[in-house]
Amino acid sequence: MSSRNAAFREGALAGVLLSPLKLAFSLALGLVALLVCAWIVDWLLVFKVWPQGIERLRELLTHDLASGIALAARQGADAGVITAPANALYSIVFEATGIHDMGTQFANGSALSIPDTIMRRSYVSHREGIEAAMVGTQLLGVRTAILARFAPLLLLLYAVGAADGFTQRAIRRACGGRESASLYHRAKYLRLAVLGLGGVAMLLWPGPVQWEMCVVLGALLAGGLASLQWAYYKKHM
Repeated sequence: MSSRNAAFREGALAGVLLSPLKLAFSLALGLVALLVCAWIVDWLLVFKVWPQGIERLRELLTHDLASGIALAARQGADAGVITAPANALYSIVFEATGIHDMGTQFANGSALSIPDTIMRRSYVSHREGIEAAMVGTQLLGVRTAILARFAPLLLLLYAVGAADGFTQRAIRRACGGRESASLYHRAKYLRLAVLGLGGVAMLLWPGPVQWEMCVVLGALLAGGLASLQWAYYKKHM
């Protein structure tokens, strides 16, 4: 009996210690998937849709960067809160892997060894695709930083919706009203879908994003769903 209890405690301890690593791995995997999706969307737009090609993507980056800096200024922060995440993401993907230095070396026209000459030919043949990925990575970093500036609003409206839902649940239980596990789960999954799909759509949208309108509407909808979710929470607390 004692060995079973010890095994249970060891398993619980291992779960607690490994949970941060699992969370970090899941976030990193999600970021990689999001980055790959952003590259695919950018490549399709640059090479198949936009007549201006990569110049349109650069204009979009300039527009969103200006919008993010203006938003940060209204919130009392400097431009670094917007540029730093974009620069960090670019550094991890292109500078840490040597792709940025490779392009700089190939652009100066200096003499190269035979392997470097082969690499330069491959780099030049895919130069526009690499540049589109570089600009798209910076754009994704800027939009992620902008979306993070609205996190307090999302948390506030979720807290208000949850408080309203718990109040309605207490009234319903006191009056003998019904509880519904199906409504609880539907509201929960729909809220996660609104936040997840809405956030991904804003990050990958191939045009200027009306951040204030989109985020406020999404936050209001998430707050309403949180209220519905906790109003029909079935288990006793």
